[in-house]
Amino acid sequence: MKILIYPDEILRGEAQAVRNIDGKFQRLIDDMIETMYSSRGIGLAANQIGELKQLAVIDVSPPEDGPHPIVLINPYITEFEGEEVEQEGCLSIPNYFAPVRRAARLEVVGYDRNGKEIRLEAEGLLARCIQHELDHLRGICFVDRLNPVRRALFRKKWAKIRPKKGKRPSGTD
Repeated sequence: MKILIYPDEILRGEAQAVRNIDGKFQRLIDDMIETMYSSRGIGLAANQIGELKQLAVIDVSPPEDGPHPIVLINPYITEFEGEEVEQEGCLSIPNYFAPVRRAARLEVVGYDRNGKEIRLEAEGLLARCIQHELDHLRGICFVDRLNPVRRALFRKKWAKIRPKKGKRPSGTD
């Protein structure tokens, strides 16, 4: 699957709720997980591959522990706590990292790939990744969360480092 590169307009689109988890949707989940791993990312939202669906896949587990993907369908955050500032990157904005303020802990509710409701409590990197991917589902990229000075610096740098058409991005999300 091709990962869309910022500022592709689809990245600004708001994802729609998933109503049917059929075989085609299961293939989309599998393809997204494969794309996330092959791109060395830790998360991927459906609109990053051109699908405006409320779907995100995440895996922040260490590689030596093997794959442990989390599938979130129609996710929403029910609780936030604390805050922290850490570096973030994105598969749609390869080779650029910046500090972003996020909640330190959260609770997210959604559905797994079998349509079963799930409720996760997360902190640290997992909480950050969930917030990042759910932002994507609302059409928000992490650079939108930068302060005005950092955003201006990003625009200058991005003009120089943005991947050329046809090149596959790599990095973390």
